[in-house]
Amino acid sequence: MLSRDYLTLTLKTLTTSRMRAALTIIGIAIGIAAVVLLTTLGQGLRFYVLENFSQFGSRIIAVTPGKAQTGGMGGLLSNTHPLTLADAQSLTSLPYAIEVVPLVQGAGAIEYGVRVRHTDILGVGPGAARAWLFDIALGRFLPEHGGYSQPFAVLGHKVRNELFGPTNPLGQFIRVGGERYRVVGVMEAKGQMLGFDLDDIVYIPIDRALTLFNRTGLMEIDVTYRAGTSAEAMAERIRNRLIARHGGEDFSLLTQDEMLASLDRILGILTLAIGGLGGISLLVGAIGILTIMVTTVRERRNEIGLLRAMGATARQILLLFLYESILLALAGGLVGLLLSALMLGLLWFSIPALPIQVSPLFLLLALLLSIGVGVIAGIVPARQAAKLNPVTALQSE
Repeated sequence: MLSRDYLTLTLKTLTTSRMRAALTIIGIAIGIAAVVLLTTLGQGLRFYVLENFSQFGSRIIAVTPGKAQTGGMGGLLSNTHPLTLADAQSLTSLPYAIEVVPLVQGAGAIEYGVRVRHTDILGVGPGAARAWLFDIALGRFLPEHGGYSQPFAVLGHKVRNELFGPTNPLGQFIRVGGERYRVVGVMEAKGQMLGFDLDDIVYIPIDRALTLFNRTGLMEIDVTYRAGTSAEAMAERIRNRLIARHGGEDFSLLTQDEMLASLDRILGILTLAIGGLGGISLLVGAIGILTIMVTTVRERRNEIGLLRAMGATARQILLLFLYESILLALAGGLVGLLLSALMLGLLWFSIPALPIQVSPLFLLLALLLSIGVGVIAGIVPARQAAKLNPVTALQSE
């Protein structure tokens, strides 16, 4: 049997049972479209989150109070020192350190005239904007200070619009948590990151924030460093300096590489889980192919017997029915890709901000997946057809 004979017989069978073939193709198409659509959106979300998370720069190390560890009662009774402004100041003299940003976060009422907005308040050092690569739209960021800082405030883009509208806020006085502050700057719009609105923030000096929130320690210290060293080496310098000050390692270090790696693992698992949900639809399509092929074998016993009588081998019969199954699945895969492209286009048109990341590799894998489904679903019926006794098959009605 020649290759064109396989193709002719397969196409003839599919065109003879058009309705059955169309329903099977639609079942596979829905499954492939679901897998492509969900994995594309999941991958787009993954790249979107990682890109937004990387906007703070690539050479940054976060120091947080407390050490994550497992232990007995001795661990519960051990002393833990809070991170202090003195700790942050000591890190500025480390080799390769560029900016050291102490950080504390709270929330409160921001008042200007009769307008009040409840939002997040960040107490930070004067180098925060440089360390986090934030741009200033108006004025300047919090100035350097020698002793207790002046009551200056920098507004996020949204806070400025809500309180001042088009009016220039520089030099105006607002009340932050009931205290009077002068506005010295406005930040450029940054958007959201992981559900946190970077534009709905008011920045005040770290020492005043500690007093305002009645805190004795910092929530975090961010350290940026020059390119002449590695993240591991810089983290070791920070660790040694703080151990010398605290008498032990009662803090945690997290490098930007570790942050991104952890986040990437979580989002990768999420993408696979989302793709698995789409795979359920594909499983339904595979069952449809299996059902139609089993029915086809039963209906074509006469034809199988005739082909065997004319000299067709059992292997050729197996390949004939297997090719039919693969062709059904491949047609479903192509229709599924077209359907997913249409749906992604509609989503992009209706929601332009939606992160859509189309990968040619995913499209190729989707086609290979559809072929694999055809092979798996068709192998059992094809083997049944190949094992039929020619005489028995010819005698069947």
